[in-house]
Amino acid sequence: MTSQPTLKCIVAVKRVVDPNIKVQVKADQSGPDIEHLKMAMNPFDEIALQEAVNLKEKGCIQEIIAVTMGSLACQDILRAALARGADSAWLIETPEVFPALAAAQCLQALVIKEQADLVFLGKQAIDDDCHQTAAMLASLLEWPLADAVSEVQWFSDRREFEVTVETDQGLELWCLATPCVLAADLRLNIPAFLSLPQIIKAKTKPLTILPIAELVSLNLKTAVTLLQVEPPLRRKAGVLVGSVAELLDKLRNEAKVLP
Repeated sequence: MTSQPTLKCIVAVKRVVDPNIKVQVKADQSGPDIEHLKMAMNPFDEIALQEAVNLKEKGCIQEIIAVTMGSLACQDILRAALARGADSAWLIETPEVFPALAAAQCLQALVIKEQADLVFLGKQAIDDDCHQTAAMLASLLEWPLADAVSEVQWFSDRREFEVTVETDQGLELWCLATPCVLAADLRLNIPAFLSLPQIIKAKTKPLTILPIAELVSLNLKTAVTLLQVEPPLRRKAGVLVGSVAELLDKLRNEAKVLP
């Protein structure tokens, strides 16, 4: 089913607040207060990276390149990606605010530069939940896209991936010829724990820092303006009712969910 691996894979990863940390809103409500919080790799991207490593171990992928966009502080998640099995990493140095379309255009330029055959990334990031970059990238590259992928199998004789995609109607089996873009769902795999030897070995792998202006000319302005951020409303305590008639009355007159 597999032969000599030839695929070059780019895995896009994003630096986000650790998902186990509860984020508070700034006092002026201008945004979430993430200063001094622990940062980590976006869980969806972590799963995408693990699947790329799994495919490499099966002889499907020849080289894995991890890439992220942001400030120099993002080097920590790239080192984590290298420890997890990426062969090299790129940090595209950019301003902190980076719209999804610009991220897709940046990835497009890197794919062309590296002549990659496959792009793997998470279907969404847990900080903004935009769920846009994979689709935008596939459109720019004019490559097929499989979103919300929960299972992947490579057939080298056909140079195709068979992927299980989760849709609103259930699971679907798709065939995608390479080159293509795959966006990982949470059920694709469980990332392995990092060992100390892996972390030490990652320090010897190449990590390239490149200002975005040297890669591609982009308009980094976003069409979306953040006006105000508010914490979710506190849940009210439940109310016991004495009869079905009282319940219907509250649903009709207080909750306004019944005519």
